[in-house]
Amino acid sequence: MADKNAKRADDSEPELILSRAEAGILEAMGMLPKNYGAAKNVDADADTDADSPALAKDAAIYIAGHRGMVGSAIVRRLQSLGYANLITRERKQLDLCDAAGARKFFRANTVDYVVLAAAKVGGIRANNAYPAEFIHQNLMLAANVIHEAWQAGVTRLLFLGSSCIYPRAAAQPIAESELLRGALEPTCEPYAVAKIAGIKLCESYNRQYGASFRSVMPTNLYGPGDNFHLDDGHVIPALIHRFLTAKESGKPQVRVWGSGDAKRDFLHVDDLADACIHVMQLSDDAYAACTSPQQSHLNIGSGAEVTVAACAELIRDATGYTGDIVFDSDQPDGAPRKLLDTSIFDNLGWRARIKLADGIAETCRWFQEHRADARA
Repeated sequence: MADKNAKRADDSEPELILSRAEAGILEAMGMLPKNYGAAKNVDADADTDADSPALAKDAAIYIAGHRGMVGSAIVRRLQSLGYANLITRERKQLDLCDAAGARKFFRANTVDYVVLAAAKVGGIRANNAYPAEFIHQNLMLAANVIHEAWQAGVTRLLFLGSSCIYPRAAAQPIAESELLRGALEPTCEPYAVAKIAGIKLCESYNRQYGASFRSVMPTNLYGPGDNFHLDDGHVIPALIHRFLTAKESGKPQVRVWGSGDAKRDFLHVDDLADACIHVMQLSDDAYAACTSPQQSHLNIGSGAEVTVAACAELIRDATGYTGDIVFDSDQPDGAPRKLLDTSIFDNLGWRARIKLADGIAETCRWFQEHRADARA
């Protein structure tokens, strides 16, 4: 492929040619004037460089963690787009915490792309109760899959992290540059350290071996397939279960952990799945234009925030519960505020579609329909 920015025959300085994604990022950073992307300097073909193709419909895509909330949503989205060569394994078939098992899997299967959505996850109580399990399992998962994917020559890998990687006192909204600039939220520190390690593994393999391993940091997620456990689940699924149980038993009030003042950005898992595929389809040039070798992760969120108290009101409405909500201030709030700065990803042409009230109502219906086999 010819160098699109090579010098002309008259030795004058070459005209810089950018992809639309590259131009959008530089505009957002104030390094280019507004609407530069509409000028002749933008190459419409540069977004899909021949040496970095989008996901081919016949590509072999391994989704690690396909039974979880995130992995199953990604499988659904890929299938809806016509991808049929999807590779999945039950945990009883493949324990990714076992290095030998991961190595055997990648040697026995031809894998073009990997989505690493497998993780041990849980709410504040679970993170406090099982810190060793959270750090060990998530470290081993990341290390084994990323290393064996590189050994197998995988074209592209996407690592799913979490917004808990950022410091507890990070400036709001939280930009990608806040990583490692302060102390983590103590209640989820072991999990966060493991997720940070996953980002740095991807970056290190990219820097040393020229891999194309990418990382996205989603905000607080919810949706079908979530963990609805009353104590160990995240806030939205746990409260959906709690409100429905209270309605069915006629309890006059529902207790909610914390003061209710903590603010969160909630993203429906189907929106995340769409965003993940968007990232995987970016050319290497487009991805490199909005990241750097040692800050290569992208934030994904809804761009809006709501208090836990307001979220609890939405859940009460969705479940039809008519009792009172009582906040237990003796229990921890977690981080006081956590809103992600998604401006970089926004400039890559993606936006969340599902409104919180609609997503909560849909998740409530899903739990009621799948209550017998849901994680609870």
